[in-house]
Amino acid sequence: MGIRVLAVGKKHESWVSDGIDRYEKRLRKPFDVSWQLLPHSAREGDAARSEESERILQKVDRDAFLVLLDERGHNVDSPALATRMQAAFDGGKQIVIVIGGAYGVDDEVRARANFQWSLSKLVFPHQLVRLILAEQLYRAQEIAGGRPYHHV
Repeated sequence: MGIRVLAVGKKHESWVSDGIDRYEKRLRKPFDVSWQLLPHSAREGDAARSEESERILQKVDRDAFLVLLDERGHNVDSPALATRMQAAFDGGKQIVIVIGGAYGVDDEVRARANFQWSLSKLVFPHQLVRLILAEQLYRAQEIAGGRPYHHV
């Protein structure tokens, strides 16, 4: 099982890698994370979105629980995220989290997503989203395990 993150873009910048590493060292099964970076399309606009979306869908198993990070998705608090993720794990699902490219993803990826999640109404650079995601996965793990990292 575990969590696989598919992110369109370049490798982690060093400051992002350092932060992600900090949280990844603390993650335990089933919340352990693997990253797969997919290259940006050489195209622009709709053509780029379509090409990148096709690559994304090729990497997602039919039975995976797909979470799409999207500014138009649902805002949830950390306990609700932990509950949603734990339910997917309890159902024997691998979680795949998608961070699309600069032009987003197409409707086919949206339709395939089991959950569309917005980190905020603000828009963040992709590198920062990766770091925020790593911290939120650690937080979800701690909440699901009943540990005191998250204070209400």
